[in-house]
Amino acid sequence: MSENKNLGHNSKKDFLKKPVEHIDITSFDSRKIISSMEKMSFVSRETANAANIYNEMLKDKECTIFLTLAGSTSAAGCMNIYKDLVKYNMVDAIVATGASIIDMDFFEALGFKHYQGSQFQDDTELRKNYIDRIYDTYIDEDELQICDKKICEIADTLEPRSYTSREFIKEMGKYLKKNSIKKDSLIETAYDNDVPIFCPAFTDSSAGFGLVIHQEKNPKKHMTIDSIREFRELTEIKIRSKGSGLLNMLCKSQLPTLEMVHAVVQH
Repeated sequence: MSENKNLGHNSKKDFLKKPVEHIDITSFDSRKIISSMEKMSFVSRETANAANIYNEMLKDKECTIFLTLAGSTSAAGCMNIYKDLVKYNMVDAIVATGASIIDMDFFEALGFKHYQGSQFQDDTELRKNYIDRIYDTYIDEDELQICDKKICEIADTLEPRSYTSREFIKEMGKYLKKNSIKKDSLIETAYDNDVPIFCPAFTDSSAGFGLVIHQEKNPKKHMTIDSIREFRELTEIKIRSKGSGLLNMLCKSQLPTLEMVHAVVQH
């Protein structure tokens, strides 16, 4: 394993050669292989069980379906899956990490890309080339800082008051309708279909840097993110729902939020 660590790259363009391509699940029919997994073991059978549960959620017209997202799956090539779930009315609300929405989806909507890399690459060399690494995936730090500045630009146009992340992400969707390079991002698709996106840890991403810049530029009149009002909004969605279900894409950091919402409703 150690012999793989020095991969011999020496320039930024050498690292950023192979873009990550997002899978298109509408281009093939996977139902037969998923169904066949019911007769297998371990994760295969659990995958089939999960698919059956999700089908039951879709059949129940009174079930509110929450999609929860982790940034790693977004960078890995799954954004089109999430976008299509919104487009085809298969989820009702999204709870995601800031990385999923800002560093992955918004970032690519601006025309930037994630690149195939190696988990064995020397991070010191990556740092010299101003490249960030997400396991075996690379991202250009210079481009990420442009993303930060775009968040600041959006914030600068807003009335100086408190916003939930849902409200701010909706403003991002409005911005992308006019300014996106890559069309049909998750943010833009959710905006078009009126599907709310919540990021309880919104500032734990490039959005945090962008909003800091915004507040530095506007020390007396600036917008802020109200995480308490956001928690209340999530709670109200749960209260209004006769039933609910989670489609969890490994977003463990967001599960406690939804579990707390459930606990509040139960009381």
